[in-house]
Amino acid sequence: MSRRLVDLSMPVHMDMLTFPRVPPPALVIYESWTDFAERIGAAEHGATSLTASYLVVQNDHVGTHVDARKHIVPDAPGPDGIPLEWCLSDGVVLDFRHKEKGSRIFPDEVDEALERIGYELKERDIVLVHTGAGAYNTEERYRTDFPGMTAEATRHLISKGVRMMGCDAITFDPPVWAMFEQKHFWEAHLVMNEDEYWHLENLQNLDQLPPHGFTLAVFPIKWVGTTAAPVRAVAIIDE
Repeated sequence: MSRRLVDLSMPVHMDMLTFPRVPPPALVIYESWTDFAERIGAAEHGATSLTASYLVVQNDHVGTHVDARKHIVPDAPGPDGIPLEWCLSDGVVLDFRHKEKGSRIFPDEVDEALERIGYELKERDIVLVHTGAGAYNTEERYRTDFPGMTAEATRHLISKGVRMMGCDAITFDPPVWAMFEQKHFWEAHLVMNEDEYWHLENLQNLDQLPPHGFTLAVFPIKWVGTTAAPVRAVAIIDE
């Protein structure tokens, strides 16, 4: 049996797309390879190229990341408080690429998606919502063209034992323009006020995954006091 790894994480760079009004990351070199070698005195002994140093300034919601409950509930734990056992588990992909941009995903549609792949959710499954947006995450429409989860659908997954879930869109909710048009604001996010759950945003390559039968590793960086943290999301598929 062979093992295939699928990288589900966006590259992080200064020109990447981010959520509206969220600044892109700044990755600035402040000491070059040669400067470091000369500063520590190694260059005069022939070691002329050593460790460069970068200053990285990044919003906690840039790129592939997990939202902690602290994102919504100020006194709730940040990403350092997410139990590790919820970050390594069986993965399930629910396909909603047929949904119109700006539309809302409801519980009956979650059940229909599960029925299509012949799968029954169990506790600790990690559910990924495939909107199709991950295929164009370098284009401006990435900010606007995707469906999003309702509060009801989010609670429906939680009722089945799912606490970690995610999507290949820039937000777990519908896009901002649809929130204002439909008068439903951050409804999936606001479920965090009542329930302990976490969601991943800005995933990609979900089209390379089977509907189920694989393992997901979605460990966040152990940032303390933030509302989210970057994740290197990887699917592990035994073939």
